[in-house]
Amino acid sequence: MEQLKKHARVDVADVLRGFAVLAIILLHAIEHFNFYSYPDTSDQSVWLNFCDKAIWDGLFFAFGGKAYAIFAMLFGFSFFIQHDNQRMRGKDFRARFCWRLLILFVIGQLNAAFFTGEILVMYALVGFVLPLTCRLSTKALLWLIGICLLQPACIINIVRALVCPDLDLSGNSWSPYWAATFDVQTNGTFWETVRVNLIDGQLFSLVWAWENGRIFQTAGLFMAGMLIGRQGWFLRDKLPYWGRVLAWATVSFFPIYGIDNMIGGYISNATILSQLHIILQSLYKLAFMLMIVSGILFGYYCTGRLSRALALLIPYGKMSMTNYVTQGIIGSALFYHWGLYLQLGKTASLGVGIAIFIVQYAFCRYWVGRHNHGPLEWIWKKATWI
Repeated sequence: MEQLKKHARVDVADVLRGFAVLAIILLHAIEHFNFYSYPDTSDQSVWLNFCDKAIWDGLFFAFGGKAYAIFAMLFGFSFFIQHDNQRMRGKDFRARFCWRLLILFVIGQLNAAFFTGEILVMYALVGFVLPLTCRLSTKALLWLIGICLLQPACIINIVRALVCPDLDLSGNSWSPYWAATFDVQTNGTFWETVRVNLIDGQLFSLVWAWENGRIFQTAGLFMAGMLIGRQGWFLRDKLPYWGRVLAWATVSFFPIYGIDNMIGGYISNATILSQLHIILQSLYKLAFMLMIVSGILFGYYCTGRLSRALALLIPYGKMSMTNYVTQGIIGSALFYHWGLYLQLGKTASLGVGIAIFIVQYAFCRYWVGRHNHGPLEWIWKKATWI
């Protein structure tokens, strides 16, 4: 019987997934999984306070907004692989993918019950942009990606503020939902925490994402990942293109980052300033993310020891959904009131994040050696084809 046509698995994509989820876990650990409850550090030594600040600032500078962006881009890449595999068999995957997004929404509810900062629900909602745009030309996709990454809602708000200087869009509409979740995380039982997370926690997450430009950015990154798959840019022979990406991203990052840090001294309108910050931050974080992705691709394909070290992340990346969901469950049990309610500083919290990664990685090595998919990945795949 003729073998069914399909794309071979791209190992470097699993390396990138593994790197992104590892970075996300470290960030979530020092944030206490969106709880932000820390002990009084006034009696700490100067060096420990310095270490806390260095870890917080360093990790957020390196990974904040970048690890999530890699994860989003790879979501679009995965859609392309699945869609094109079915296309080569003469099938249309678009309706099946919409069903797959509904399943992802359910999995996201499991994650949201424990962790207010989860992103799978947003992915399930924004993901419908992929079947809607997958048949567009490359030129049309590039235009749509550019529009989304330039934050059109923010540009509209800036125009509105120029017309009506008294317009105030600098407030945080998500604050009441955040306050409700924080109160229960501080004092509530397990079931009280689940209830508030599934209602106020999700409203907080989605409203925050909208007000901080994550919705349009995610849509743009989804389509960018799909286009990367279409052009085969994760293959070794495309490395020269990534050299250009690295050069342009490096040249772009520093002036955009500098402008974002200086505009506060020149713009007094709070609405215009807040919207410009969102645009500039999303752009310089995008540039930094592309620098990271380019570096990983060159490291994986071009060097000996570094390539072997990066390849160690492949089992972890293959189980990225399982790892992402379980880290939220573990973190909630460690830091929230219903669990151990650990009161740790940022340095110790980083140690907790590293420990979670080590435990998950050991499980991934064991599981991948015996199964083709992680537990949640297998459930998602099987449910997709019901």
